Amino acid sequence: MKIRSLLVALAIFSLAIGSFPPLARSQWSEKKPLWKSVQFAIVKFNDEAPKSWNIYHTEKKGLLLVHLWKRYLLIDTKEQEAYEIDPQTVKPRGNDVEWSPADKPDQPLETPEWKTRDVGSMQLVRFRLGKDGHVLELQIPILINGKPAY
Repeated sequence: MKIRSLLVALAIFSLAIGSFPPLARSQWSEKKPLWKSVQFAIVKFNDEAPKSWNIYHTEKKGLLLVHLWKRYLLIDTKEQEAYEIDPQTVKPRGNDVEWSPADKPDQPLETPEWKTRDVGSMQLVRFRLGKDGHVLELQIPILINGKPAY
């Protein structure tokens, strides 16, 4: 008897959930995720500290948004790719920014000489922008278990 009432309640619950309209895809694409500033990171551009920079992270591990002067780069450390981001699509929100991955360009930048390694409590990501271009180095804090904190 208890099993039968439990099954009936489960069936009613399933029907109730199924009657709600699903969220439209456009509602998801309109909402831009908040990218939070990375604490204790280091950026080097051609082995020197740039005068204006910041690194932002989102909930998805391995994706970083780098603000370098007036330029934004999306860095995918897992795929070893960098993308030039249109600064008009990035909206500042205090210390954080809003940007949607839907605005990512189709083609990544050429990034030869990509190197990633752990150096103590930091993950070092170093790559060249273009065949004979500038070298960008990111030092990102890692957790005690050896995984990137961001």
